Amino acid sequence: MAKFNLFSEDSNKSPLARLWRKFKNNHPALVGLWVFIAFSLLAATAPFLAPYGVNQQHSDALLLPPSWNEMGDVRFILGTDDLGRDVLSRLMNGATYTFGLSVVAALITTIIGVLVGTFAGISKGIRSSFLNHLLDVTLSIPSLLLAIIIIAILGPGLMNTVWAIILALLPQFIHSIRNLIVDELGKDYVTAYRLDGASKWHILSRGIFPNVYEYIVVIFTMALSTAILDIAALGFLKLGAQPPTTEWGAILAENLGLIYLAPWTVALPGVLLFLAVLSTNLVGDGLRKVLQARKAD
Repeated sequence: MAKFNLFSEDSNKSPLARLWRKFKNNHPALVGLWVFIAFSLLAATAPFLAPYGVNQQHSDALLLPPSWNEMGDVRFILGTDDLGRDVLSRLMNGATYTFGLSVVAALITTIIGVLVGTFAGISKGIRSSFLNHLLDVTLSIPSLLLAIIIIAILGPGLMNTVWAIILALLPQFIHSIRNLIVDELGKDYVTAYRLDGASKWHILSRGIFPNVYEYIVVIFTMALSTAILDIAALGFLKLGAQPPTTEWGAILAENLGLIYLAPWTVALPGVLLFLAVLSTNLVGDGLRKVLQARKAD
């Protein structure tokens, strides 16, 4: 006689497994995830995989087009610049600066934003009012403009750019986390926790954070795409990474004068920036849709 199975396997998967099952059905988001993983691996391993040094010059190979061009050379797959430097090696190493440092900046912003945003969410009275007004003032300034103001104080440079972007992204991140915490504190399960005598730490760690961590991941992806654009923009404006650093925005600025003579030196870093931002936004949008579908269920 067949046994009656009360709980099916699909209905009892973990929240993370259900999230992944819905996410992988979104094909654009899944493609974006694989591209995102590829950029992450490239940022971590580029110094070891690059065929040439980033500043190694080849005097016999100036402004060579990519190898698929009839004028190209198979030794330089993506061609060379006006100093005979391998474009592929420079772009690979640029992933470490543009994409890798953006991930670091977004992670630091996430950690600080969660801590301060949580404090702002559980605060009341004068502290809450002060934080809200301070966030309102800073949110009225675009992140790139705020980063430029901070760079003007700290001075140009790649590391100063990272700190400027962290400080520029924090207000939006803190505001989003604060709203999440405030919304969760008003729900019935939090009231039940309080009636059971749970402490604030217990409510946060056992009740609120398990229900908002996916939203924090979505906010992280949005902050990451903004960080990528801001690092590249500051490098292009010569306020961030300085030549001969291989940050993609700095490469664009350095080769802008060659746009008609050697368009590949400008087009290729632009394509990589586009793909990096697109993949990050696709992942974030996919996660947002999954969360909305789960909330509707």
